[in-house]
Amino acid sequence: MVNEDIMKSLAIKTESKIVLVVADGIGDIPSKNNQTVLETASIPNLDRLASQAICGLTDPVSRGITPGSGPAHLALFGYDPLKYQIGRGVLEALGVGMELTPYDLACRGNFATLNEEGIITDRRAGRIATEVNKKICRIMQDKIKQIREVKVIITPGKEHRFVVVFRGKDLEEGLSDADPQAVGKRIKFAEPLHQGAKKTAEVVNEFINKATEILKEHYPANTVLLRGFAKHPGLPTMNELFKLTPAAIATYPMYKGLAKLVGMEILETGETIEEEFETLKKNYEKFDFFYVHIKKTDSYGEDGKFEEKVKVIEEVDKFIPEIINLKPDVLVVTGDHSTPALLKGHSWHPNPFMLFSKYIRVDEVKQFNENECVKGGLGRFAAVEALPLMLANALKLQKYGA
Repeated sequence: MVNEDIMKSLAIKTESKIVLVVADGIGDIPSKNNQTVLETASIPNLDRLASQAICGLTDPVSRGITPGSGPAHLALFGYDPLKYQIGRGVLEALGVGMELTPYDLACRGNFATLNEEGIITDRRAGRIATEVNKKICRIMQDKIKQIREVKVIITPGKEHRFVVVFRGKDLEEGLSDADPQAVGKRIKFAEPLHQGAKKTAEVVNEFINKATEILKEHYPANTVLLRGFAKHPGLPTMNELFKLTPAAIATYPMYKGLAKLVGMEILETGETIEEEFETLKKNYEKFDFFYVHIKKTDSYGEDGKFEEKVKVIEEVDKFIPEIINLKPDVLVVTGDHSTPALLKGHSWHPNPFMLFSKYIRVDEVKQFNENECVKGGLGRFAAVEALPLMLANALKLQKYGA
């Protein structure tokens, strides 16, 4: 990756527009009928676009490394994911609209299901309804306002997700996740990764015990899993680095948080894919970079629901002509990482990537899927190189050197 100082010196402000569509977890591996989700789906518009674009495969972090959503997205936004390691809690907190202070340690929470033997049987509590989440969060907040001298702030997210912010002096990063990351295991408490975080771990673990006691009558959401303990990192914005005026269209808090962290304006939108693309059209004249996030491709991949993931991709395909009609100077369709339905989780497999612009060298790819994109003119490359490609094809980069 070109270093940030050079990118700042090359980037220029122009009227050209970039649209980045991220179908979360779109990458897949062959499973049903020995095909991937993209190979199975009927996506004539994406296939047509691929035949007019330049394609490739991206590695979010590095070959063989399975990325979280944070580093995978930061790479697409032009930030080195090895340099900027952002805790999940900060992203979730910003995404639900919280303002973090220097005294805050944020973490993401999952409501989960605990059986009578003390074993986690469902890490997502059956993906409880968001309204149930809000109700349970209110109950917890009423009963846990403070632990020792640390204020506790609980904010609901969507379905089984929520955010906890611990606010107080001397709170330290450097905790292990309080999440076993698998069913069939006991509750896992946070452990300090250095001596200075010992007090913080004690506060967090006291919260877990209190919450589990309060939730024992709220099956299937009768315990909590916490991860991604972090403080606000203070990243340079996309405007500072790349002279962009960026906007984000996303329905889930974490992705709003990622966008806010890099200086994007968060556009209000509805819950459906159709409403997201309507938001894009309504705001198209106001910004020069749009990040449009599609979540359900990832959710269904994590749940092992192959056919449902296919349907989401097919729905996205219907709106591709509407984006093209806006005549963006650059249109990119890709994923942040792969979430194969067969594996029911994120994986290390590279992501299909296509870039449409009038300045490209069209390659021989005819369909938008993994086996076709590997033949593309971009080859296999690091996702952090995607934004410079977008900027170049939007004529937003000056020449380097004499």
